[in-house]
Parts: sequence; structure tokens; C-alpha cells
Amino acid sequence: MIELKPLVPADREQFIKDNQEAFNYGALEEFGLRDDHFEEDGEIISRETIEASIDGGEAYRIMQDGQPVGGVIITVDGDRGDLEILFVSPDVHSKGIGYAAWCAVERLHPEVSVWETVTPYFETRNIHFYVNRCGFHIVEFYNSHHPDPDDPDMAEQMDEQFPDGMFRFEKRMK
Repeated sequence: MIELKPLVPADREQFIKDNQEAFNYGALEEFGLRDDHFEEDGEIISRETIEASIDGGEAYRIMQDGQPVGGVIITVDGDRGDLEILFVSPDVHSKGIGYAAWCAVERLHPEVSVWETVTPYFETRNIHFYVNRCGFHIVEFYNSHHPDPDDPDMAEQMDEQFPDGMFRFEKRMK
């Protein structure tokens, strides 16, 4: 049984650490110790990025049997939603937790008709998860020749951190 619990201030620090651990695990699994896609000292996703997402959205702990096993941060504006961050502890990967959490997000916001998210090209686990499990579609490929028009600063960050680009996904709800 998976439950989404709103993030409380007392759990913010652990949430950030757990998020960084999960993202680092994915990169290290893909690239090994040669990974160079870090935002800050040894972290695939920076504290600043996570904190900005928490502060600008709705953050939830993914709970299983009363224990935190991941987290999700979303933003909703009318009938549009953005999945900013979704992570599951590497200790419980491939047990359906991420999918159950995503289904809970959809139930939480039935007013959303289009969900969006992005992930780097190298995150094959994420691409599989979003497309094959959750029903998202790849709708755009951001790269140095085609940066995100809504985030002009991303072009420079992509060249440094994600030189091979990022996919943008959409899920249109029925």
C-alpha cells in the first residue's frame, strides 16, 4: 500500500538527501564512477534545484507501510501539471512503488488534463517508466540546437550537465 504524505518541514532535510541518493544511484548505475553529469559537488541534482521545486510546488513523501520510500514534487496550474521530481529509494526499485505513487498523484489532481515532465537522455530507467508504465509520450528533445524555449538558461546548463540533451514528456488524460 502506497500513500502520499505532504512533506513536513521537519523531514525536508532527509527528503533532499534521499532525493540526491536516488538520482546519484541512477547516474552511477548508468555511467559508473566516470559520471560527470553533476550539478554540484558529487550530486546529480543540486540542493538548490530540489529546494526550488519544494518551495514552488507540492512535495509529498511516498510512504509504504508507514516508512518513507521516495518522494514526489508536482506543480499544478489549472488543468496543467508538471512532475518536477519523482524518486524511489534504490532499496525498493522495481517493486511498483513509483507507478503506485504516480497513480496516487493522478487521483490527487483529477482536474489536470495534461501532465508534463523531463528527463535526461541517459536515464533509460526513467524513459521506460514514463513511457511504458505511466503512459507518457516523448514530445520534444531539448539539446544545444533546440533548447527549452521556456527556460533560456537551460541551454548553458545542458551543454555542461546534459550535453546529449533531455526529453520532454506529456501525458494527456482521458
